[in-house]
Amino acid sequence: MPISLALRGRHAADPEGRAAWTEAVAVLRAADAVFSTYRSGSVVSRLGRGELTLAECPPEVAEVLALGAAATRDSRGAFDVYRAGGVGEEVFDPSGVVKGWAAERAAEPLRTLAGTDFCLSAGGDLVCRTLDPDGAPWRIGIEDPRDPRRLVAVVPVRSGAVATSGSAHRGQHVVDARTGEPPSGVASVTVVAPSLTDADIDATAAYALGPEAADWLRTRPGRTGLVVRSDGSTTTVRGEATLLPGAAIA
Repeated sequence: MPISLALRGRHAADPEGRAAWTEAVAVLRAADAVFSTYRSGSVVSRLGRGELTLAECPPEVAEVLALGAAATRDSRGAFDVYRAGGVGEEVFDPSGVVKGWAAERAAEPLRTLAGTDFCLSAGGDLVCRTLDPDGAPWRIGIEDPRDPRRLVAVVPVRSGAVATSGSAHRGQHVVDARTGEPPSGVASVTVVAPSLTDADIDATAAYALGPEAADWLRTRPGRTGLVVRSDGSTTTVRGEATLLPGAAIA
């Protein structure tokens, strides 16, 4: 997936800023080596073939599995890190957890940059920081899933994360794990949360829930959501807890 970084402030164009970017990319490459389902030699691929036990895997595999299990429970089974393979076969595919989780980890080197704001994008999902509470927020455009050249909303975020799940770029790659079928009635779901790990998981889970997406997001603490339905209508959702400052959807 494409990875990009915007920096502003003290280290936006100096060796320290470039070193932090290099370290962030290294974190993502390390995650890919462990979790890629496209690499036959990755830890996840070997685990799926039974060549490794969970105890023999790096500890982050158990961490991702625990996040996936919690998401399965919280989404009433719509989200799962296991998907159907062949007849009677289950394939371990933690991609729905790993993307946001890995980008959130990759942001850690950027957080060490004094006097510097950042916005890290991983395949269109973003984690941002603005040090000055009165400073200009990062303005995140949300694509229209029916026409990605247009925006349906702009999300101003000072510090937090934004993730979108939908079928606009990769087709119907998300299914409701309870049925094995793509969801109906929903075109995309965007979630704003303190962590990209949480935002990405909840956006994917809500999208998998289809018609239940908006109602489910209302139960999620600390989230703001935008649900775009297949007919183009939208619903903005506030979760149960206090929203992030500067994270309203406009």
